Amino acid sequence: MWFLAVLAVLIILYLGMIAPRMGKRPDYSALFGWHYAHRGLHDNEGEAPENSMAAFRKAVEAGYGIELDVQLSKDRIPVVFHDETLKRVCGAEGKVRDYTYEELKQFTLCQSQEQIPRLADFLEMVDGRVPLIIEIKIHERASVVCEKADALIREYKGAYCIESFHPMAVKWYREHRPEVIRGQLSANFKKSGKEETAAMFLVHYLLTNFLCRPDFIAFDHHHKNSFSRVVNRYLFGALSVAWTIRSQEELAQAEPAFDLFIFEGFLPERSN
Repeated sequence: MWFLAVLAVLIILYLGMIAPRMGKRPDYSALFGWHYAHRGLHDNEGEAPENSMAAFRKAVEAGYGIELDVQLSKDRIPVVFHDETLKRVCGAEGKVRDYTYEELKQFTLCQSQEQIPRLADFLEMVDGRVPLIIEIKIHERASVVCEKADALIREYKGAYCIESFHPMAVKWYREHRPEVIRGQLSANFKKSGKEETAAMFLVHYLLTNFLCRPDFIAFDHHHKNSFSRVVNRYLFGALSVAWTIRSQEELAQAEPAFDLFIFEGFLPERSN
């Protein structure tokens, strides 16, 4: 009997740790009926590379929602860029946060003449025409990045949500902007070919949810059967976001298991 009692306690503790926000959930309706272009409607071999204003304009004009990445420059300007370093996209040395925004303007993206955008310019251009999934990239103290980015995001009038792999960013939104739809990004990192650290293990199994109580779980769609993700969707009713869909076939396979879809490399049929 003692074994069953211990097992019951462990199950209750586990469910309590991974549970999403359960009460006073925000209205998700404005996010539905869209597919979200990963880093814009981009082509890294053309004139509209990832996370560029050209790629974002193309997504807006085509009627797709947008997923984008936000981090800070050296002078604490929120900019739109995915990688921590400039090497892959700009062919330059150093990290984004090693340069002021004015210094970042010397770099171009991939094979284009596009430059790293400011978050402020991106938000002004979109102007509420399509919904946004804003990923907060944490390469330094989470509170600093969230405060600077949110000073702009909170003034935006269109539909959006925020997400991050870093639980402290999601926690910041829980504490400071509880009305905002917030999401925990995750994956089975080991199956993705990465060495799964202790921190990554906790995020993989959503064991940090008790800190941030996310509204949605954004998961690598290849790992849709991850137990904690399944529990969040089917037991707790959390919104479920798939990343990153790369074909119509993958989209069809993911549709039964997810609610929203981030795509790249093809044009899915719009449902809005």
